Amino acid sequence: MAKLLVVANETLGGRSLIEKTKERSIALNNPEVLVIAPQNRPRAGSVIYDETVRDAAQHRVDATIAELRQEGVHATGEIMDPDPFAAIMDAVGDFHPDEIVVSTHPETRSGWLRRDLVGRVAGEVGVPVHHVVVDLDADRIETTHTLVIANQTVASAPLLGLLQGKAKEKHRRFTVIVPLDGGHGHHAQATRKRLAETLDQMTEGGLEATGAIGDPDPFTAIMNAMQFYRVDEIVISTLPATRSGWQRSDLVERVKRSTALSVEHVVSDTEAQEESLT
Repeated sequence: MAKLLVVANETLGGRSLIEKTKERSIALNNPEVLVIAPQNRPRAGSVIYDETVRDAAQHRVDATIAELRQEGVHATGEIMDPDPFAAIMDAVGDFHPDEIVVSTHPETRSGWLRRDLVGRVAGEVGVPVHHVVVDLDADRIETTHTLVIANQTVASAPLLGLLQGKAKEKHRRFTVIVPLDGGHGHHAQATRKRLAETLDQMTEGGLEATGAIGDPDPFTAIMNAMQFYRVDEIVISTLPATRSGWQRSDLVERVKRSTALSVEHVVSDTEAQEESLT
């Protein structure tokens, strides 16, 4: 059986990449396909949370594998070294592909192309290397990727209702980031449990959603998520102003000043909801 190695990072899941992988799979008569993604080094924050970085890369790989499966291409995936050239060379040594597909942003936005990654790989391996350019701006016509940032309000009715409404307007994929609350250990487990329960609710409600734990600082968590994931719009969910540290720190306006993306703020009064149930 032939083997096809697919290499991408921020462009994972892009339509051009999916189509090129399907094309090469047909040409190679249903090969074994391996999708690899180097881990991003976060640009924001003074502390790197390794689990968060790895989770983000894994989600990108998983989403790509799911889209390939819909096209009849069955693939596996691995998270690799942050350096893309080293990641590819390691994969070539372990996987021994017959062909390689490398996906990048357009030249004006691609750090990989500025470092001549495709040319360097082609000069080192003895197999065909196909380069595919993914224009995420064009992909937005079909799907909107919504970044959701919440903590105590992550499973609140106002937030979930807003997301349900957005999903009815247009095909959307949601990425939910819950900033790490109170450090590691028990608090981290509680945060992860809250996230998992929310993702289950969203999936049961018909929403396409994935999620991860983010940096304890919500602004840093958002900046890193914009680097790690495809993001077209942002939804920030907070408690009411009288009880919200995020609102006191002017989080929503700070995010708006830092991006040209649409930023929507939803307020959820979890105490009022709990009282209504008693």
